[in-house]
Amino acid sequence: MRALVLCLAATPLAAEPVFVDRSAALPVQHVYGGGWEHFVGGGVAILDCNGDARPDFVAAGGENPARLFVNATPGAGDALRFTEGGLAPMTGVTGLWPLDVDGDGNLDLAVLRVGANHLLKGDGACGFADASAEWGFDGGAAWSTAFSATWEPGQRLPTLAIGNYVDRANPDGPFRACDANALLRPEGARYGPPIRLEPGFCALSMLISDWQRTGAPELRISNDRHYYVRGGYEQMWQLSPLHERGEAEGWRQVSLWGMGIASADIDTDGWPDVMLTSMGDQLVQFNREGVLKDAPYALGTYAQRPFIGDDGRPSTGWHAEFADVDNDGRTDLFIAKGNVDQMMSNAIHDPNNLLMQGADGIFTETAEAAGIATTARSRGAGLADFDGDGRLDLVVVNRRAPLELWQNATPGTGHWLGISLRMEGPNTRAVGAWLQVRTDAGVQTREVTVGGGHGGGQSGPLHFGLGEARDAEVRVKWPGGDWGPWQRCAADVRVTLAR
Repeated sequence: MRALVLCLAATPLAAEPVFVDRSAALPVQHVYGGGWEHFVGGGVAILDCNGDARPDFVAAGGENPARLFVNATPGAGDALRFTEGGLAPMTGVTGLWPLDVDGDGNLDLAVLRVGANHLLKGDGACGFADASAEWGFDGGAAWSTAFSATWEPGQRLPTLAIGNYVDRANPDGPFRACDANALLRPEGARYGPPIRLEPGFCALSMLISDWQRTGAPELRISNDRHYYVRGGYEQMWQLSPLHERGEAEGWRQVSLWGMGIASADIDTDGWPDVMLTSMGDQLVQFNREGVLKDAPYALGTYAQRPFIGDDGRPSTGWHAEFADVDNDGRTDLFIAKGNVDQMMSNAIHDPNNLLMQGADGIFTETAEAAGIATTARSRGAGLADFDGDGRLDLVVVNRRAPLELWQNATPGTGHWLGISLRMEGPNTRAVGAWLQVRTDAGVQTREVTVGGGHGGGQSGPLHFGLGEARDAEVRVKWPGGDWGPWQRCAADVRVTLAR
């Protein structure tokens, strides 16, 4: 274990989360704008782009330029403050994900667009340059809306999965016109030609995860409503050998208007559960030793209609994220909500959800009390500790409305631990690793992944709430390896574990 970066005292646990609106701290109002090609997308990538241990973020802009916001918050607990970075103007961006593509230790960006996608090389000082040609990356010309990545054994570059939406060149579109997806595998230090993944059912989220705990990650694809025209479903692809799993291989085909994927071990049994956002029900599936079972309605996560206001039509869920908002040691859930545009079958004023998990495992809605139940057309989002005080803050990207920034001011939160993993390249961020944190209350298990969400994700410390515990034991299962020994770590710090 290395380097204690921050240490704060914690106080007794709080009853209700509280957030303070810090949107005015941004140097410019940022809006995800555009016509029908930007009804979907609108994500945010959270990363420390300059190595100062303060998360920065890049927001997709649609027809507006994507923007980099560099964290300038003075210290732990201070009001959030950001400056605008020097990202080269780029429009048409639907989503962004941070990862270290070339293994040099600096975080890069995978940028998805309506049009050619790009891989931007980071310089470690919040500068980014297009390295698509250098790395042999074929950005295509599709309408790209989903992304995930992993490192396969013996490869110098990550394997990239890209989900595409409607084929804009198809005269039958937008219905009956879902585009094929693509898998890009490295050939040495450059990428080979894209491999088509067909059929495609208008992908809106992807996640490569070792959800069966076999050591062989698989690609999950969540698809939008257009697939109903073609009899589609949620898909699972094995990467080696590459093929789509069917019902004969134990993959139960589920059909829903899929928008986003989130994964976490929410019931602390060591298996990653999954959340699928949708138009209507937001579906949690519990992972029972590699078999996915729909959660009961009583869990409190379906969030199928607005919980405030008089708009009783079905909700539309986009980005979902599991995180411990009050550091009580239980995983909570944020869901970004918003109408596609003016779809009259669904709620127009659709508040975002903040579902807090209680000691009984049931989730309770708290967004209105927390102050974040806004009703703009939200899309992407992210929870990260922007000020370094151990409480997770929130950024939300909205369609045709300004981006929102919220500082977590919940009083009396529990203890916490932030853990970063590092290993020698090419996979410097240990994507595919598993991390466990153990206290007297039990064991929390987390997988390091790239992908999921809606339109974006993050690379940063894995955040664990510890409740009343003042220390914890930690162990890592590194990619391709076995579990290491338990190591004791004090609470209320950020640490880096090196392989």
